[in-house]
Amino acid sequence: MKRSIPLWQFAGFAFSSLLGTVLHYLYDWTGQNTVAALFSGVNESTWEHMKLLFFPMFLFAVIQSSFFSDRQDFWCVKLVGIAVGLLLIPVLFYTYNGIFGESPDWINIVIFFISAALAYLLETFLFQKDAIRCRFPWAAFLGICLIGAAFVIFTFLTPQIPLFQDPITGTYGIQ
Repeated sequence: MKRSIPLWQFAGFAFSSLLGTVLHYLYDWTGQNTVAALFSGVNESTWEHMKLLFFPMFLFAVIQSSFFSDRQDFWCVKLVGIAVGLLLIPVLFYTYNGIFGESPDWINIVIFFISAALAYLLETFLFQKDAIRCRFPWAAFLGICLIGAAFVIFTFLTPQIPLFQDPITGTYGIQ
């Protein structure tokens, strides 16, 4: 694939959307396998839906990084994109629920896709405009890895706050 930034970013959106959808069901499809729980959704909490966006975006970034190794800003742009995508999920979800009381499943799906699309659009803009000066790309990569570690840890050691609570069962984390 040529190094067309919009094409790469569209591929990232498609990859993340498809893999995120698969990861939504993977834990149940594998008979609630503990290994699958590390990177797939284990319940219907907002946190677990954020995990469905993080791991596909991170995996795609790792693949993409070998084609963009000359870009000093690569991991800093990816950190910003991932962080914005992850923040949009709870912001949109809780805003919608605050206005309308609750959201049907199709709205939650739309929120996931909107969050992914806006994250990749932001990354595209940042790449094309050379908008970020990244002095420490290793620190951005480390930051992304720490976010991933938080998703894994909080699957098993889940804080008892609403972000982590399954709205259907009222439980937290893996059961």
